[in-house]
Amino acid sequence: MRETLLHTPEGVRDIYGTECEKKIALVNSIHHVLHLYGYHDIETPSFEFFDIFNYDKGSAPSNLMYKFFDRNNNTLVLRPDITPSIARCTAKYYQDEELPIRLCYSGKTYINAPMHQGKLNEISQIGCELINDDSSAADAEMISSIVDCLKASGLKEFQIEIGDVDFFKGLMEEAGVSDDIEEKIRDFIQIKNFFGLSEYVETLNISDNLKKCFKEFDTLFGGEEVLDKAASYTTSKRALEAIDRLRKVYKAVSYYNYENYIDFDFSTLNGYDYYTGIVFSGYTYGTGDAIVKGGRYNNLLPQFGKDAPSIGFAVVIDELFMALSRQHLDKETKSDITVILYNIEDQEDAISLAEKLRNKNVKTQLIRKSKRHDFNEYKEYASRNEVDKIYYFLGGADCIIYKTEDLSEETKTLKEIREEI
Repeated sequence: MRETLLHTPEGVRDIYGTECEKKIALVNSIHHVLHLYGYHDIETPSFEFFDIFNYDKGSAPSNLMYKFFDRNNNTLVLRPDITPSIARCTAKYYQDEELPIRLCYSGKTYINAPMHQGKLNEISQIGCELINDDSSAADAEMISSIVDCLKASGLKEFQIEIGDVDFFKGLMEEAGVSDDIEEKIRDFIQIKNFFGLSEYVETLNISDNLKKCFKEFDTLFGGEEVLDKAASYTTSKRALEAIDRLRKVYKAVSYYNYENYIDFDFSTLNGYDYYTGIVFSGYTYGTGDAIVKGGRYNNLLPQFGKDAPSIGFAVVIDELFMALSRQHLDKETKSDITVILYNIEDQEDAISLAEKLRNKNVKTQLIRKSKRHDFNEYKEYASRNEVDKIYYFLGGADCIIYKTEDLSEETKTLKEIREEI
């Protein structure tokens, strides 16, 4: 029984020591970029009513949510997504605001995924939502802020893949097919089964140009030139307007000089029923999943009573952290902790020195020396715990100053130490 208490449930893990410090530093670096873009922080509860996250609002299916009940028998869930919570808050607290609202957040989401997939069920995210701005300029700013966030994380090689669900929806309108056929085609595209898609569209009663489009859908990936190719396959007003909007986004992103970080991929259809326009995902080496996901979702806030266009993204911290680690780019952390080691008779002087150091923003640990451990054991403790320096009170006015970096020792009086500080 005691051993089982030391283990975590499947899908969650402990993060401690240097790894925890690096993760916090990573989140802080991205958080700083979002503040530079003018976003305001918001916190939402870790659990809310089930209806906030039902499938119509784009969150996870019911069987993937962690559900429980309160004392009034209301069904509650651990949030599988943070965006619907932001939408609820915006509709509640910003109901009459018609100009842009910028909100950013960091927190965890919870997905009760099937066992043995090796994926985390508790996922750390940091992201932002830009509300009340339906312009292509807002789309471009979102893409550019992603680039800045990933650069701030230390990542050097990454790519943002951009699509637009309205292009696909326009093709479906032009084809005039049933919902079942549309879903079948979408499934082929989402799982990148372009061979199966090619065979399937041959059985459909659609134009030859559309058949050619779907047969060559895997080639609708690349730089700005892909937009011209995509436009050649369709006469749909909706699809062509989506392409024109992507041209505007690309032009605006080029003003940031970030066009080399983006590619267009019209097979990006994740969250098809949730997103209403541009969608994007970020990828890098060292992880098979996207490190950032987002898009435009103009139909979400109206479900909470506020008719407002919205766009946002979330950085998946766990995936990004793993990629940085595998690329040997994870942030170096240095605790720079000072330990004051003292015997009981020197307690007053030790506390006084600790307060002086802390007033100078020096991280300081006070440790009363145990008779069961000698000074060498405390030196080893320092090397294990990223302690930079030890002040060891010898009694009277003298201290040994031990530096972990070069293992050096020197003896100084307490008066000399205070003067140096």
